[in-house]
Amino acid sequence: MKIAILGFGQEGKAVLKFLKKTQPGIKPVILDKKRDSNYLKNLGQFDIVYRSPGIPYNLPQIQSAIKKGVKFSSATDLFFKQAKGIIIGVTGTKGKSTVSTLIYKVLKNAGRDVYLGGNIGKPAIELLPKLKKNSITVLELSSFQLQDLKHSPHIAIILDVFPDHLDAHQDLKEYLAAKSNIIKNQKSGDLVFYFSGNKQSRNIALKSNGKKIAVAPDKNIADLKIPGEHNRKNAAMVMAVAKQSKVPQKTILKTLKSFGGLPHRLKLVRTVKGVKFYNDSASTNPETTAAAIMSFPNHLKIIIMGGKDKNLDYEPVAEAAYTENIKLVVIFGENKKKIQLALDKVAKTKPTKDLKSAIKIAFQAAKSGDIVIFSPGAASFDMFKNYKDRGKGFTRIVKKIRA
Repeated sequence: MKIAILGFGQEGKAVLKFLKKTQPGIKPVILDKKRDSNYLKNLGQFDIVYRSPGIPYNLPQIQSAIKKGVKFSSATDLFFKQAKGIIIGVTGTKGKSTVSTLIYKVLKNAGRDVYLGGNIGKPAIELLPKLKKNSITVLELSSFQLQDLKHSPHIAIILDVFPDHLDAHQDLKEYLAAKSNIIKNQKSGDLVFYFSGNKQSRNIALKSNGKKIAVAPDKNIADLKIPGEHNRKNAAMVMAVAKQSKVPQKTILKTLKSFGGLPHRLKLVRTVKGVKFYNDSASTNPETTAAAIMSFPNHLKIIIMGGKDKNLDYEPVAEAAYTENIKLVVIFGENKKKIQLALDKVAKTKPTKDLKSAIKIAFQAAKSGDIVIFSPGAASFDMFKNYKDRGKGFTRIVKKIRA
């Protein structure tokens, strides 16, 4: 058997470790751009290729290899084949990390043997040695992990789904097909939770062979530390799943109300002269920026956004800006002209060269009581390598502002 590992990041290294442990003597070939610029050239010569999610599944070289009979798998696929216990899979366009973390915390506080992995934390495959028959694994699953997955979780959770990653997927149809794999192989005894108010979430869920459970926002869930209607909606999903798992409501509410949110997701960085700066650098599409804008009603807001375009429509941001109190939108990055064109009729915009100058402009325009939100609404990170680095850059600059 000729075996290759395609992409040698965190998941690729986890696959290598797993294969060496389970198949002593095996010598997989490592195919990675950092090692060889022609790493995709000879995929057709292998029997099995373990693809890392960072390598797009629709690349011509991969599709050509599949036609030649090469089998593609992944760390996630290996996990599903080997895992003991119950798997809870969480997908959606945004909110996956928050909901996955909250479900994990609720179940942990209820005394369950529960683990968290996938697109958040450790690669799922590293959890295998810890799992028992009564274990529960909560997996955050991205479209890239789901795209060639041949299994479905016992409990599938489908959050709001809207266009995203259209720079990596061929089109919206392919993106939605990838998301649909979370329920494609569910059985009659499995469960799928979905947001009834989101068309795509509902359409995907209704294709499942499992029991379908619709979830709607719950106005009774209040006093959360994390701001925004979207987070109250996420909390309603967590409550629905936890109740189905027979967790006492007292434990659920206590966990929800004590949760302070994840880094880079509408996190308060600093208050300077009454101006609050929020880091929402994990926002990589217009819908999440719109959600950030609507998270602070009755406040004047200055938004900092921009980056590399993903072929997305900025109309959701324009609609949010039209209904909310937006003082200024400061824009930078490759797509600043596209954002400006979308927002000019509903909000004052100010183009600039980089994040540092954007923060300076925002602070100069702000007064006590205003809120400054860094919510890029785009995929790329310009001078930053990823959203965490981008968020740290924002935090670093804000903390240097002289009060």
